[in-house]
Amino acid sequence: MTYEELFQQISSKKSYLCVGLDTDIRKIPAHLLKTADPVFEFNKQIIDATVDHCVSYKPNVAFYEAQGAKGWESLQKTIEYIPNTHFTIADAKRGDIGNTSGLYARTFFDPASSGLDFDSVTVAPYMGSDSVKPFLEFENKWVILLALTSNTGSSDFQRLNIEGSALYEHVLRTSQTWAGADRIMYVVGATQASEFQKIRSIIPDHFLLVPGVGAQGGNLEEVSRFGMNAHCGLLVNASRSIIYAGNGLDFAEKAKAEALLLQNEMEIYLDKYCK
Repeated sequence: MTYEELFQQISSKKSYLCVGLDTDIRKIPAHLLKTADPVFEFNKQIIDATVDHCVSYKPNVAFYEAQGAKGWESLQKTIEYIPNTHFTIADAKRGDIGNTSGLYARTFFDPASSGLDFDSVTVAPYMGSDSVKPFLEFENKWVILLALTSNTGSSDFQRLNIEGSALYEHVLRTSQTWAGADRIMYVVGATQASEFQKIRSIIPDHFLLVPGVGAQGGNLEEVSRFGMNAHCGLLVNASRSIIYAGNGLDFAEKAKAEALLLQNEMEIYLDKYCK
């Protein structure tokens, strides 16, 4: 999916919602455990319920890897089920030396190799350009670099002052030499809303993947006010607050209601801040 196509989806749906498919088999409704593939059945019903209110889905790969081969099968079935109108993110946080990164890229971008065909993958930039560029060799695929995350330990390294700037600012500036706004996005946590103006001064045109709204307590209005650009430039992720909104037979309907609430709020901010 191109930059323009993603913005078209956002504009037509009046939504920049990404639904995180962090599907923990220990948390899904008990009646699904009787099905042949409980994780996929859960994801399928969540997708059906939320597809009209979001523009992206983000499976966190760890939840599938923990199930071994069966988990990878569930992940493959899930990515195949998501409509191609929706931007897909493999939340894998990979990053290694060039040859290994190339194999990770094949894992998530080459269906002939792995059966998976994501639009993008999250990548840790700590090992530098040669750990990121193999992902960029795949045409029309995106890299989403970890920049300023929402976890409590983010300040251990990401905010270290290096020659007058925080380390995460160096990540933003240096990585722009690897590819443009049509190939690289950045992870910026919603709980870091005070930093969005500074971030936008460095990367005015790039999309930001913003986790932390919902269960983690990030403020959607602040994120939208300070983080939005003329092409929206935001994919705001909500996982637990949507997919675990209910735990009974009506879990999908409750997920839909939560997604609709966020989409309605996003429509307001698109009209107000996307200029």
